Amino acid sequence: MKYKILCSDLDGTLLSTKSDVSTNAIEQIRKIKNDTRIILVSARMPSGMRYIQEDLGITDQPIICYNGALVLSGNKELNSVFIPTTILKTIYELCAELEVDLGLYYNNEWYAPKTSLRVEKETKYTKSIPTFQDTQSTLDDWEQRNVGAHKIMLMCTKSSADTLMPILQEKLGEALNLYRSNDTLIEIAPKSVSKLSAIKLLMAEHDSLADIIAFGDNYNDIEMLENVGYGVAVANARDEVKAISKFITLENTADGVAHYIANNLVY
Repeated sequence: MKYKILCSDLDGTLLSTKSDVSTNAIEQIRKIKNDTRIILVSARMPSGMRYIQEDLGITDQPIICYNGALVLSGNKELNSVFIPTTILKTIYELCAELEVDLGLYYNNEWYAPKTSLRVEKETKYTKSIPTFQDTQSTLDDWEQRNVGAHKIMLMCTKSSADTLMPILQEKLGEALNLYRSNDTLIEIAPKSVSKLSAIKLLMAEHDSLADIIAFGDNYNDIEMLENVGYGVAVANARDEVKAISKFITLENTADGVAHYIANNLVY
């Protein structure tokens, strides 16, 4: 079956390395992009997605950033939902006595209080550069500008994350999506948006979810994969993701998305 839209997560899914798409993926997407819209869907910031769009030759298409909190078409904002500074201040206060650094993201801005191994990895893998300044200064600036965070990354120790996660869930779980991506990282996003809600925003009037094929690997991909016409998990995906997917392709490091396209979508 031919699909009108192909949506793909990046890290652990479309990217065969930590930062880049393969020449095979570029070639396979080139074969279908005139008939199928290719929309990248990620937790990344815009600059961490733009270079991948350029490599794939799909800069004419919109991108879904921050798990749906920011949707862009070129430089035009199609949707923007951020966490207000009132909530950001509460999170900052909850982190004050713990070993936690706040990575704060708004549009194409990324702020961190200092460099660290995590920040250096993020810089290397997403090809994006943070601004280093203390968190209070960032919050004061955003309050004056009346903006907030499209995403928060709490960079913790395992101990501080173990302590902080249940506190955040109790105090802010109804207002925010809280996602522990590993032992030391807690990612926070607005509650009202998701990858699926952003995809629906980009659908033309005559499109339906049945017209969409999507690829993913992690918990934040489950809703998307469950509700589109055909959800495909890569072999390295979480077990819960593979369980709800209609098909499991090769691992991302073996070019699973490109492999599926070549064998199922190229005629």
